[in-house]
Amino acid sequence: MLAGMGLMLASCSEKKPHYIIGVSQCSEDIWRNWQNSEMKMETNFHEGVELRFASALDNSERQIQQIDSLVDIGIDLLIVAPNQLSSVNPAIDRAYDKGIPVIVFERKTDSQKYTAFVSADNYEMGHQMGEYVVSRLNGKGKVMEILGLKGSSPAVERHNGFTDALKNTDVEIVATIQGDWTEPTAYQAVKDYQGDLQAIDLVFGHNDRSAIGARKAFMELNSTPSSTSSLLTPHSSLHTPLFCGIDGLPGEDGGIQQVRDSLLDATYIYPTRGDQLLQLALDILDGKPYEKETLLTSALVTRDNAKVLLLESDEVMRQAQNLDKLQQQASNYLHQLATQRTITLLALILIALLVLAMVLFWLYHRSKISAQHERVVNNLWNMEVPEQSEQSQSQADDRPTDEQVSEAESNSNDSPEPLFIVRFKDVVEARLADSDVSVDDLAAAMNLSRVQLYRKVKAISGSSPNELLRTARLNRAYQLLLTTDKNISEVAYEVGFTAPSYFTKCFKDEFGISPSDL
Repeated sequence: MLAGMGLMLASCSEKKPHYIIGVSQCSEDIWRNWQNSEMKMETNFHEGVELRFASALDNSERQIQQIDSLVDIGIDLLIVAPNQLSSVNPAIDRAYDKGIPVIVFERKTDSQKYTAFVSADNYEMGHQMGEYVVSRLNGKGKVMEILGLKGSSPAVERHNGFTDALKNTDVEIVATIQGDWTEPTAYQAVKDYQGDLQAIDLVFGHNDRSAIGARKAFMELNSTPSSTSSLLTPHSSLHTPLFCGIDGLPGEDGGIQQVRDSLLDATYIYPTRGDQLLQLALDILDGKPYEKETLLTSALVTRDNAKVLLLESDEVMRQAQNLDKLQQQASNYLHQLATQRTITLLALILIALLVLAMVLFWLYHRSKISAQHERVVNNLWNMEVPEQSEQSQSQADDRPTDEQVSEAESNSNDSPEPLFIVRFKDVVEARLADSDVSVDDLAAAMNLSRVQLYRKVKAISGSSPNELLRTARLNRAYQLLLTTDKNISEVAYEVGFTAPSYFTKCFKDEFGISPSDL
């Protein structure tokens, strides 16, 4: 039974394959939060996967430290969005050189030490947005461009694509402002701009947050023109340009909703695809085929399709939330099941220990009874009579008479006690059931006086006739309890005790156990 319990414990302690995947995000924002959520949700379909997230908050030195820390804790794979094109390379290279697969996503690195790269085509997005701007302004106008983080590959590629699309057109970029992907930076950059804001027909932010930050600045300047811009005459009104961005996130305050609500004129979906990213990581870890370079598909969002896209994205989000609830319920159920299994296992172990204790107690009890039984077998009343002369052997089937006892006592210089014991045993056993038998009765049966019987019995056995009588009764009772189905009272009366309670006391004093233990 204990062996079975051991096997159950061993099977429960077996660990399933476990992957620890480190995710190093260059910053923390709605786009990356959405991507992290997608990766977390994807883990619901893959048992034994643990994600460790770190956000550098647009600080390359911090990201280097975070990547090194992830490597130190023993991650199996690194997913990294480099803050800048080259600054984080040393940490990425160190991870790769230690045999850790590296997936670079969303932003490029100029190092060749990576396992796979996943991103949308930032140049194409910038170019498509430029073509849209040309069309929206009817081929003529002035544009302000708010750049992404300096040195990051998406900012460089989006700018190049956007400017290439405006070549050979009458749409002119009159202001290029450095941003860092955040709304407050874009807001402040527009507030600090010293050029002619009234000339701006459209603002292109490299992401939706930059575009919204710029819009807030323009709206504020328009509401208080005399106190915020020296370029505006008192009481003049600043016209509001169009605003375009990139990201096109679903959900509340996402780019698609902002286009639908006319806060933005257009956006471009920059797919997060955290689910696809995690699946790629698992394919690499499991040794399955994978693409080294993966370009994600994207699309332009305008007022013409924003409503439909928002409805679709809302439905996807609703289904995702339902799936998350189902997963939580399943997790709770599995947790309860694991708890029940643990309780059951502990109960089985407890039962096994209890059974073992009972078996050990039984074995101890039986050994004690066996030892006591051996004592009974070897006591005075079961002694073998030593070998006698040939004459004695020929008379072995006859009980010795009083004359024979006297003759043995007078003619033998050896030990006459065995014959006396045999005779005394016969006399006692014949009167066991008689509760009124006395020493005088026993002495008379032996043709001795009371004093002679007492002295002789005491000399041979060290006990008195009464003590030997009680011992004989208890020995007979012991045998009856073992070999018959009589109860304690019946046995007590049969061996000459007048009270079962007194019999029980004497039995326990003699053998150390109660009659009920047999």
